[in-house]
Amino acid sequence: MTIKEQFDQNIIIAGKDPKWWKEAIVYQIYPRSFKDSNGDGVGDLKGIISKLNYIKSLGIDAVWLNPIYASPNDDNGYDISNYREIMSDFGTMSDFDLLLAEMHKRGIKLIMDLVVNHSSDEHEWFKQSRSSRDNKYRDYYHWWPAEKGKPSYRWSWFDINSNAWKYDATTDSYYLHYFSEKQPDLNWENPRLRNEVHDIMRFWLDKGIDGFRMDAFQFISKDNSYPELPIEIVNKPVEIIKFYGNGPHLHEYIQEMNSEVLSKYNLMTVAEGAGSTPIEAMKFVDPERKELDIAYHFESVEIGKHLHDFGLVKYKNMFSNYDTVFKDKGWLAIFLANHDQPRMVSKFGNDSPEFREISSKMLSTFILTMRGTPFYYQGDELGMMNPRFETIEEYHDVETRNKYTNIKNKGGDLNAFLEEQKQIARENGRTPFQWDANKNAGFTTGDSWLKVNQNFKTINAEAQEKDPKSVLNYFRKLVQTRKDNPAFVYGTYTLLDKENPNVYAYMRELNGKKLLVLLNFTNDTATYNLKFKLEKHEVILNNYNDSTPVKNNQLRPYESVIIKFE
Repeated sequence: MTIKEQFDQNIIIAGKDPKWWKEAIVYQIYPRSFKDSNGDGVGDLKGIISKLNYIKSLGIDAVWLNPIYASPNDDNGYDISNYREIMSDFGTMSDFDLLLAEMHKRGIKLIMDLVVNHSSDEHEWFKQSRSSRDNKYRDYYHWWPAEKGKPSYRWSWFDINSNAWKYDATTDSYYLHYFSEKQPDLNWENPRLRNEVHDIMRFWLDKGIDGFRMDAFQFISKDNSYPELPIEIVNKPVEIIKFYGNGPHLHEYIQEMNSEVLSKYNLMTVAEGAGSTPIEAMKFVDPERKELDIAYHFESVEIGKHLHDFGLVKYKNMFSNYDTVFKDKGWLAIFLANHDQPRMVSKFGNDSPEFREISSKMLSTFILTMRGTPFYYQGDELGMMNPRFETIEEYHDVETRNKYTNIKNKGGDLNAFLEEQKQIARENGRTPFQWDANKNAGFTTGDSWLKVNQNFKTINAEAQEKDPKSVLNYFRKLVQTRKDNPAFVYGTYTLLDKENPNVYAYMRELNGKKLLVLLNFTNDTATYNLKFKLEKHEVILNNYNDSTPVKNNQLRPYESVIIKFE
């Protein structure tokens, strides 16, 4: 019985405010690396269209598509030069229209990235803005006249010199860029700019898309006095995010957007980087505030190089603290990977030959049994892992390359930097999708824009389709298990065995139906303590592909078990 059917029969308790986006499982596609249709080495829209039956077979409900807008590609599409055109690498607007129609034909919704904290410096707005101080587009961006002296130092994520103010001789002024110097920040304090953004949103929503993921949205409101960056947080990105984010008019601008645009459509909106605490995150998605739908916070992935360095107890407390704040209202995204993160199994699991498959399955179990909307990154359903590039030439990402140059200029340890990048670089998660064992993993017939992980001959979709015990087919079972059990969507979450350093155990319960989830995050047998007996229970899914009842309160290495009990 589907969740909808159970709602129709009034099985779900009242007060849960059912929404399609709460029940959806979202699959993220990084188009540059998904499937190339024309042999130019770059994934494209026609490539995605050719694989829609595969996407449908996963059982997912919606696709989050990374930016496909016109762009000079300094930051792989997050530097947009025209918000109403398709990047030529990806195809044409006709290709997009066909993609959207074919997705909807298969019951798949489409969520697009809305990247409006900044534009490309090649956008017509910025070209006009930098041309003269009295141009009508001047106030579309943040400018500081040189005669006032140098603006106070601000840190930039992607700048070689790590200064977010860039001098521009044309008008003897500095412009602000929190990211690459080719990504000038838009001035949301200007109501004309906000209206432009609203019109862009209507353009895509009127085409029939189903929602937006709001990129870097916590930064859109800025204090135009541009206060000095506190010395104690200089070069500390996580702390700088808190300093830059949640500007004085942030929620005012989002509420205006909701009133002018969002409230007019049946869509899903996701706030990236929503707040630095659970309480701050709630402000974005509290229904009474009329802002956005889903909070996509970063704490779950900003834990360092690997989960075992951070500690499972701290990790459990993090998720449980969010659940406490969100238990009665608001909604969260649940994820372990995306295009800005290393591969899920390499960071949170174990990508050794012995444990890659079983730990991949365990991590997928976690994502699909927690409360919140699951966001699942392409290739994780195969257990794809970090490629561990050896040289800087193998990287294309502006962040990695600029950091390398900065360290080189300062005489730093380049070998140590490259070794670190093998674990944390963004492009670890951007290598091409591994479709089969043919050249370039079946991604392209040409020269791939980014090197394919060399394990593609053994880790690929074609091989896993044929294996009923594969990571891929386990993912499909998990998806169906979530859809069959509304407790995983609307049920309460209760953390069990809180101080256990090896096992994450929790209960999901709805209308008296109880589901227990046990996850061993280690490569050894682990013991748990539930403080109650599992006398009558049924294992409905485990990642060892058997129905063996749990015994002696023990789990096998990286074992995950979903148990229905009385």
